[in-house]
Amino acid sequence: MDGRNGGATPKDEQGEARRGGNAGGPGTGADGRGETEEERADRRWQELLQEIRVAQTGVQILLGFLLTVVFTPLFHDLEQTDKTIYLVTVVLGSLATGALIGPVSVHRIVSGRRVKPQAVVWASRLTFTGILLLLATLTAALFLILRVATHDPYVPWLVSGVLVWYLVCWFALPLWVRTRHTSGS
Repeated sequence: MDGRNGGATPKDEQGEARRGGNAGGPGTGADGRGETEEERADRRWQELLQEIRVAQTGVQILLGFLLTVVFTPLFHDLEQTDKTIYLVTVVLGSLATGALIGPVSVHRIVSGRRVKPQAVVWASRLTFTGILLLLATLTAALFLILRVATHDPYVPWLVSGVLVWYLVCWFALPLWVRTRHTSGS
């Protein structure tokens, strides 16, 4: 068996293994779900795929938009500084796309090799790297757009405020929830 259900263990509506009265008993994972290592890896992989779908969509739309900008008449009239910001933004978007698609390649290349727990760890690292690169891409793109649209000196302050908002939503709040509602996990 490859760790998938295979009919051996009943599952609830969310696909979690049900182990009647076995909480804390043999086979209970460190997180108290009663999963084997393979079941936990399968669950974590499915959760990771859902997270990646959200991030991939955003970065692919943004990158697609960025790739078309160079072909517009306005692009050739930009100052060299704005062109440099644009190039950095496109490279960051490309790197983010690579990191967020990387877990698919990891899964495809190691599938059937009985290394799913390790693959999930590496795919998770790639996803987190992709999120950091997406953060940089969004910040650079916003900076470029506001610079070109307004030429106002308050643009760096506005972009800094948005960056702080991203950091609160993407990192500070999840870390706060993690420390407040978990015990050392």
